[in-house]
Amino acid sequence: MTRILLSLAVFVFFALCVYGMWHGWKRRQRKQADLPAFPSTPAALGTPKLATTGVYIGTTNAGNWQDRIQVGDIGHRAEATLSLVPEGIAIDRTGASPLFIPAGSIRDARTDRGLAGKVMFSEEGLLVVQWEHEGHLFDTGFRGDDKDVYDEWVAALVGGKA
Repeated sequence: MTRILLSLAVFVFFALCVYGMWHGWKRRQRKQADLPAFPSTPAALGTPKLATTGVYIGTTNAGNWQDRIQVGDIGHRAEATLSLVPEGIAIDRTGASPLFIPAGSIRDARTDRGLAGKVMFSEEGLLVVQWEHEGHLFDTGFRGDDKDVYDEWVAALVGGKA
């Protein structure tokens, strides 16, 4: 009888934890409902200047590396291809909608250690692009398969060659 009660208590505790996570996710979505719609990818994109594969980590409110944007599927991590095209940055995500950052919106680029709950051991584990859309500043993070290309990306984005 004691094992049954203990098993039931563990199950109830687990269910409460799952409910708490779900409730927090929904609350954050309601809090971020007033954010403007993200830019859509143009129908035709130019030839990529740079491209790399890796994982789209997420998008946060700039300056707050833990405040992940949860609206739609923007908050979902996914394998992705990051391309720098004349029009901006195209992020083609596997299993999620593509994300596009217009060239005129890009404010900064850097390497960083963490974003949206993902923390790397090295200081240069993530490529983070800061951009502005309708008065809101965002940080979008990407963990590339080849981290040696980060310097090229930062130089192209910060140097105004994007």
